[in-house]
Amino acid sequence: MKYKKLILSLSLLIISFSYIIYPYLVSKETHIDSFKDQIIRFHIKANSDKEEDQALKLKIRDEILKEMGDQFAHSKSLDETRDIVENNLDNIKNIAQNIIQKEGKDFPVEVFLGRKDFPTRKYGNITFPSGEYETLQVTIGEGKGKNWWCVMFPPLCFVDISHSNASNAEKNLKEVLTEEEINLLLSDKEPPIVLKSKIVETLEKTKVNFAKRFAKKY
Repeated sequence: MKYKKLILSLSLLIISFSYIIYPYLVSKETHIDSFKDQIIRFHIKANSDKEEDQALKLKIRDEILKEMGDQFAHSKSLDETRDIVENNLDNIKNIAQNIIQKEGKDFPVEVFLGRKDFPTRKYGNITFPSGEYETLQVTIGEGKGKNWWCVMFPPLCFVDISHSNASNAEKNLKEVLTEEEINLLLSDKEPPIVLKSKIVETLEKTKVNFAKRFAKKY
């Protein structure tokens, strides 16, 4: 009898704990992930890792940033940057194709604006955690080579191509992100988003399992 009461007490304690902490974890996880919706990334994928293909990728990068830099550098909002990209998809493709022809190559070019999944990446001293980001992606040929990337909005690409001016990057990010989100990006490691997801998932399953067992016994 005492054993059953102990099990019941522990079950109720775990259920109560999960109901208290679960909303907090979900809210925290959502907050950590929310800044991704305020960023547009720019990626250029090389045809391969051959030296000549990597060099071609950088020439295309330089020309796109040169031709489009003024428009993107002065964009004041995510929507404005998105509109510029959407209105210039063909133009960006033409820029890339012209460079390819000048270099005597015949690679096809694909230009895409949409959501892409990426691993954790460093940008100067800023860490962008893994996950989905809205992205302008230019794929050269087979797109099997290392890619060059930057942040299109806020317009970090057009402030510093080399990623070396981290203070400017932080300053630009502060215009669209909260201080907490900035501190998250300035950390040296992957934010514990996956861990939080597992905890939330475990708590959710625990609530269901205990509820079922409790209903069967009582």
